[in-house]
Amino acid sequence: MTRIGILGSKGRMGQAIAGALGDTTVLAGGVDDGDDAAALAEASDVLVDFSTPAALSAHLTAARLHRTPILIGTTALDASHHAMIDDAARDIAVLQAANTSLGINLLKALVEQASARLGPDWDIEVLEMHHRGKADAPSGTALLLAAAAAKGRGKSLPELSRFDRDGLRDEGSIGFASLRGGSVAGDHMVILATEGERIELGHRAENRLIFARGAVKAALWLADKPARRYAMADVLGL
Repeated sequence: MTRIGILGSKGRMGQAIAGALGDTTVLAGGVDDGDDAAALAEASDVLVDFSTPAALSAHLTAARLHRTPILIGTTALDASHHAMIDDAARDIAVLQAANTSLGINLLKALVEQASARLGPDWDIEVLEMHHRGKADAPSGTALLLAAAAAKGRGKSLPELSRFDRDGLRDEGSIGFASLRGGSVAGDHMVILATEGERIELGHRAENRLIFARGAVKAALWLADKPARRYAMADVLGL
């Protein structure tokens, strides 16, 4: 039985993951703000973190202390957070994923392939919609898909991303549209459009269980891996 510890256990995703544990897993426990992450790391075979960016440093420190692999599903991470993850990955297995849905991660691969095979005269737009309580916009998944599109064109996302919708779009740029309302778990569509035709590659999350199932699958995969930084593509063999 693989013992899974949940960081951010009272949040939507933390509760969904606890409910998605199967016959080969057991809940080692959960911690939230102010709780002892080090004790949970010691009691777990693998940690799953869906808490907040502010808690990441303490959680990585706890995981490194006990050499416990950690899956990080927290979004809205900046460059300093990614530097922390890179540093921790020298000592422990770390899988960072903006989205743990297996379908989204397959979509990411398809977006990269499409972008690589179509020229800059194909405009790329990333549209996403989430529930009214989601704090970050664009979503981490929208940025993940846009980064895949940029990679397909041999560029980085900062080089191609355009968040300001004023004026004409630049050729080859990647635009975003973020919608918020109701209880939408997560809709994403990548539109590639040129004169006379367009391709729409999309994914709809009907509930959070898909993310929880993907996170559990990834955590089980990660539990016995050597120190390194991993991604969902590694779990899927992409």
